Amino acid sequence: MLTIRSYLLFVFFGVCFEAQTQTFVRSELSTTLTAPWEIIYGPDSFLWISESGGQVSRVDPSNGNKTVVYTASDYFGGDLSEQLNACHHPNIGSGTLGMALHPDFTGSSPYIYLVYSYNNGSAIAPSTKFKIARLTWNSGSQSITSNTTLVQNLANGYDHLGGRLMIIPQNLNYYLFFSIGDNGISETNSPSCYTPPSLNPNNFVQDPNYQNGKIHRFHLDGSIPSDNPIPGNSFYTRGHRNPQGLMYNPLQNVIYDVEHGDRTDDEINILKAGMNYGWKTVRGYHTDNNYPGENTYISTYQPNPLIVNDALIEPLYAWCSTAQPSTSVYLDWCTVAPSDGIFYSSNGVPEWDNSLLVVTLKNGSITNNEVYQFKLTADGMHLEPSTTVNPNPKQFFSQDQSLNGRLRDICYSPDGKKIYLINNGGTATDKITVYSIDPNELNALSSGDNYCSISPNPSNEKTTVTCSEKISEISIYNQIGQELLIETPLTKSFEIVFPASGVYIVRIKAMSGETWTKKVIRL
Repeated sequence: MLTIRSYLLFVFFGVCFEAQTQTFVRSELSTTLTAPWEIIYGPDSFLWISESGGQVSRVDPSNGNKTVVYTASDYFGGDLSEQLNACHHPNIGSGTLGMALHPDFTGSSPYIYLVYSYNNGSAIAPSTKFKIARLTWNSGSQSITSNTTLVQNLANGYDHLGGRLMIIPQNLNYYLFFSIGDNGISETNSPSCYTPPSLNPNNFVQDPNYQNGKIHRFHLDGSIPSDNPIPGNSFYTRGHRNPQGLMYNPLQNVIYDVEHGDRTDDEINILKAGMNYGWKTVRGYHTDNNYPGENTYISTYQPNPLIVNDALIEPLYAWCSTAQPSTSVYLDWCTVAPSDGIFYSSNGVPEWDNSLLVVTLKNGSITNNEVYQFKLTADGMHLEPSTTVNPNPKQFFSQDQSLNGRLRDICYSPDGKKIYLINNGGTATDKITVYSIDPNELNALSSGDNYCSISPNPSNEKTTVTCSEKISEISIYNQIGQELLIETPLTKSFEIVFPASGVYIVRIKAMSGETWTKKVIRL
C-alpha cells in the first residue's frame, strides 16, 4: 500500500498537466431553435429555453424532443417607422430575452419569469418597450395557465440591450435582477448616429434617473424594494455598457455580471448595491489608463450624495485591456463578446468546481466562440493566481466553433457531468450542443488501457492500480505540479491512499520503460 506523505518536492512535469484536463465528448440534441437567449436546466429535469417571438420551449434532454409551451400574444418585434433616421438606420431593439424559474418551481410557486418586447401604445417613440411577465405553469396539463405583467415600459434603444434576468436570494427574500444595456450605438464605430453626440443614451448610464446602463432589482411581484440604493428607484448598480450576463454564487452570496466593452475591455464585475462601474468614462481596470481621461476621472471622482458609500468599482476581470485599436474591423479587435455565464459548483468536472463558466459570441481573427473557465478563490471575490502551468482563465471547445456557432448561454446537469450550450447564429441552425465528460476517461490511462487500470476512480480514500507487468516507478502529483510521492513497488498491483480530497496525477513507469499518466479523483 502506498500512502502519500506530507513532504513536497516542487517539480514541473509537463505530461501530467496535459492529463489533468477532463476529456469531453461532443454531441447535439435533435432540437431546432430560433434565436434562443436563455437555457435553464429546470428542477423538473427538462431544459427551459426562451426563443424568438415571445416563445418559451421545454426540451427533454434525453432525446431533444421540444414542446413550445408558450407564445406571448402581445409580443411585438418593432416597426419600420421606429428606425433611427441616421447612420445605418438601425431598427429599434426587440426580442425575447431573459428567463428565470421560481426557486420553488416544482412546489407551490410554478412560475416562469420572461422578458420580451411589446408595443406600449404610446405616441412617444419608441413605442416598442420591454416588459417582465410572470407565467404560471401547470405540470398536470403541461401548459401555461396565466400571464401576469409585473414590470412594463422598460427602456429600449438601437443597440446594447442587455437583457438578462435572474432570481437571487438576499436577506431571506428572493429578488428579480434584470440587466439593461446603455441602449446607444458606439460613437467610435458610428459617429454619425446622434446629432449632437450628447443625445446618445450611453451618456446617461451613470445617472440614476435613467433606466439604461443599469442592473435593476425588483421584488418577485414587480414592485421596487424599499432597501434599493435610492428609495423608489429600481436600479441596483450603474455604469454598465452591455451587461448580457448575470451569475450568482450561492456559496458566498456573490453576484457577477458579464458585459461587452467597446473595442476593448469586456468585463466580469462583482455587483455591489449602488456602485458605479464606470462606463463610459472608465473602461476595464483602473490602473491601465487605456482610454483618454480615465485616470483623471478616477482620481477626481465625486460620489453621488444620494447613494451610501458610492464609489467606482474595478472589474474582477477584463479581457483585452489594451489601448484602443485603430482598425475599424470588428473581427480584428481582441474583444470576445461574452454573452452569459454560470457559477459551477460540482464534482462532475472536479477542476471546474468553484468556477465561473462564461460563453462568448465572437469568432474573430484572434478570438473564438468558446467557454472560459474562471477559477475563483474560496470567498468568490477574486480569481486564483494564473501561472504558465495552470492558467486562469482556461478556454474550452474553440476547436468546435464552426459547429457550435455564437454561444449565447450555458447550463449544466445536476450531476455536473454535462454542459448544455445554445447558439444564436454562426451555424446553419440554432441548436443545443452537449459536452459530456468521457465515461472512459476516468478509468483509462492515456494509451495504456491494455496495460493498467485504476479502480475505483473517483475514490473515497483508496484506489488500486493493476497492471499487466511489474511497475518500476510511480509518481504522484497535485494539480499545481508538486510531487507528493515517488515509489518503486516492483509489483503488478498496489493500493494508493490519498490523505485529502482533490485531483491527483498518477504517473506509472513499467519495467519495459513504457510510461502512462492518469488523473485520479479523491472525493
